[in-house]
Amino acid sequence: MLLFFTLGLLIHFVFFASIFDIYFTSPLVHGMTPQFTPLPPPARRLVLFVADGLRADTLYELDENGTSRAPFIRNIIMHEGSWGISHTRVPTESRPGHVALIAGFYEDVSAVAKGWKENPVEFDSLFNESKYTWSWGSPDILPMFAKGASGDHVYTYSYDAKREDFGAQDATKLDTWVFDNVKDFFRHARNNQSLFSKINEEKIVFFLHLLGIDTNGHAHRPSSRDYKDNIKKVDDGVKEIVSMFNHFYGNDGKTTFIFTSDHGMTDWGSHGAGHPSETLTPLVTWGAGINYPQRVSAQQFDDSFLKEWRLENWKRLDVNQGILPVDYLNNTDLFKAESMFTNAVQILEQFKVKMTQKKEVTLPFLFTPFKLLSDSKQFNILRKARSYIKHRKFDEVVSLCKELIHLALKGLSYYHTYDRFFLGINVVIGFVGWISYASLLIIKSHSNLIKGVSKEVKKPSHLLPCSFVAIGILVAFFLLIQACPWTYYVYGLLPVPIWYAVLREFQVVQDLVTSLLTYPLSHFVGYLLVFTLGIEVLVLSFFYRYMLTAGLTAFAVWPFLTRLWTRAKVTSLSWAFFSVLLAVFPLMPVVGRKPDISLVMGAGLLVLLLSLCVVTSLMKRKDSFRKEELLVHLLQVLSTVLSMYVVYSTQSSLLRKQGLPLMNQIISWATLASSLFVPLLSSPAVFQRLFSILLSLMSTYLLLSTGYEAVFPLVLSCLMFVWINIEQETLQQSGVCCKQKLTSIQFSYNTDITQFRQLYLDDIRRAFFLVFFLVTAFFGTGNIASINSFDLASVYCFLTVFSPFMMGALMMWKILIPFVLVMCAFEAVQLTTQLSSKSLFLIVLVISDIMALHFFFLVKDYGSWLDIGTSISHYVIVMSMTIFLVFLNGLAQLLTTKKLRLCGKPKSHFM
Repeated sequence: MLLFFTLGLLIHFVFFASIFDIYFTSPLVHGMTPQFTPLPPPARRLVLFVADGLRADTLYELDENGTSRAPFIRNIIMHEGSWGISHTRVPTESRPGHVALIAGFYEDVSAVAKGWKENPVEFDSLFNESKYTWSWGSPDILPMFAKGASGDHVYTYSYDAKREDFGAQDATKLDTWVFDNVKDFFRHARNNQSLFSKINEEKIVFFLHLLGIDTNGHAHRPSSRDYKDNIKKVDDGVKEIVSMFNHFYGNDGKTTFIFTSDHGMTDWGSHGAGHPSETLTPLVTWGAGINYPQRVSAQQFDDSFLKEWRLENWKRLDVNQGILPVDYLNNTDLFKAESMFTNAVQILEQFKVKMTQKKEVTLPFLFTPFKLLSDSKQFNILRKARSYIKHRKFDEVVSLCKELIHLALKGLSYYHTYDRFFLGINVVIGFVGWISYASLLIIKSHSNLIKGVSKEVKKPSHLLPCSFVAIGILVAFFLLIQACPWTYYVYGLLPVPIWYAVLREFQVVQDLVTSLLTYPLSHFVGYLLVFTLGIEVLVLSFFYRYMLTAGLTAFAVWPFLTRLWTRAKVTSLSWAFFSVLLAVFPLMPVVGRKPDISLVMGAGLLVLLLSLCVVTSLMKRKDSFRKEELLVHLLQVLSTVLSMYVVYSTQSSLLRKQGLPLMNQIISWATLASSLFVPLLSSPAVFQRLFSILLSLMSTYLLLSTGYEAVFPLVLSCLMFVWINIEQETLQQSGVCCKQKLTSIQFSYNTDITQFRQLYLDDIRRAFFLVFFLVTAFFGTGNIASINSFDLASVYCFLTVFSPFMMGALMMWKILIPFVLVMCAFEAVQLTTQLSSKSLFLIVLVISDIMALHFFFLVKDYGSWLDIGTSISHYVIVMSMTIFLVFLNGLAQLLTTKKLRLCGKPKSHFM
């Protein structure tokens, strides 16, 4: 069985990784011939301002007094330059946004493994093609372009990473640092002949990365005065820098200025997903080669922004990455046509290289070219475009080049996803095979379903293994002659041994069919429909959280539809009450909520009240409650009180902008570190150990909470306690075993394997309950399928200096705490119902895999970027849940069965 779970874990890792090979491969193409416009550029230098985290609406809109927060930028829009909205793309993080701006392509998603800080692959950029580039700003952004540049012509000036503190100081100082250092740089250049000559060269870039707005948005929300005041300070700083440039270069008219943002920000101060507040960023540009403002009487857009911003009479020019925005250019029609032609040829070169690469590794009779852009069509479009330029039909050139770009981009996508169907089919075949094998193993080894069926022992045939060996050799040879990556061999060959194992159990299938034929058809169909409905409810809950409410409401009614109500009225009423109470949480807002520390304090008081009741109850049973255990509970109560103090104190300190107090930080980390071993000091009795685990984990959860979610683990745990009791009642009702008192059951009880019973039909319901509770634990208070659901304020008791991996790990632990509580309760259910954890876990595995297969078919690469990202996230989440189940099951067993002592020799207790 250990071998089975090990292989199962490896297989699930393969299925999990497959989504990255199918949907997350690098879009970059190497080996193109560089293409340049033959005409001289209108500017000698570019000044790029990127206001990190700046939303388009917050910049362009007027404040409550009817005045602009950025008067200088608004004056540029009305009198000097062109403006619009730049539509960014998921993931709306700083690195992907800057790569799109500076390198001209959408981010390689494999960069997430490096925290969006390093270059996972080599790529060219504007900075690399410049003669010199000077950049100032965040140490998280600037180095990646310097490292990716050839030569030493990209210079970076960054402040210390510790300055990126969400609570210790006014974040506008980050932007002030940039502006001051740029001024100092130019003052120094006047007295340094070598530097002076460099900054007077052609093809030079000055990049100013302004992080203050993003930092204030995370710390205080975009609606805050801090965020909006930061925009005003950036506007003042940009005005001073522009004036300095014009003065330094003698108003030579050879400087182009661009002001934009890498991404926006949601109302609740996060980014990363595809909400319009994250993807709509401002773009304002002026100077050499840029069009002056164009007055218009009417404009057609799908939104009402122009009227809201009172900019309906100034032409708005929206842009998407990848296509040259010729409407922004103030130059001759010949220059625009040549520039557009060069842009089209650059993208066409990528298409041709991608097609050649795919053609070289595909068998000729299997290769299907992109028919919309054949060689003859490419030649005709290029020839026609050159003819139009020769005959000065420049508008036709621009139109024709846009058509070519559109086709080339579609062709790039076609070849980029060329192997997707082949890989998907292999994964699906492997998935179905694995689910079939796990189901057969349950029926064969853990149930009585086929025990009464007579079996004929047949001599094993050599035909089956020989056939599958031949199939494996054919698959490997097919992949070899096409020079496929090694991962293709994994996906192609994995289904072979899985289906061999399935077909080896063909006798079990025959016996199963024989056994099912003895059951009434109506019963079989009814059970199948209920099981299917349950799976669909779980799948739909990933899209619609209110389905969890519907499911929990159905759970609340369940005891009253059975004989449980007549046997255990108090337990049934408790089950119904806590199910309905938990059902409220999925109806509450996921994100967008403002921090409410009073709710966190209220949750802490409820924990203290519950602790008082439980400890008082336990102290009455003197025979089972020792002073050592009382000391442990008092220590946990003290930890809860300290957590409440830290949350309140930290919030007050951050509001005063005094930063995170060191003592609060020490207490928070100490609480987190102790939360996993303090429960091991408590009694191994089921009720006492589970209560001790709840107290320890709640102390940490309070530190990670900002509002109503602090109450969620408490309500969930109450329902879990009732679940343990109600499962005892259902087992006694069915006559499977006698009921034991929970006070007499210990996790350290050495259950002999002979006492484990076989699976019954009702055990499928128990496994379904577990999966449903796990999904509720995931989505009960937040939609973690979307990156922007995470609130950085959750980790401010632990750290406020920006650290993506540490902050991500803390938020992940916050998500997993309810998960651990459910798994620990499940350990108790298995113990009290005398059920092997392996057999029930197999059912859970099958249910989870059926859900994963659903989401694999629901993954899509079309529609809005929010839909695309969410569909992929759902599959990743359910596969991660399956993999995490193995590890969290081990953690739950450790928390429930291990026993430490404050003094003396520690002892271990295992089930």
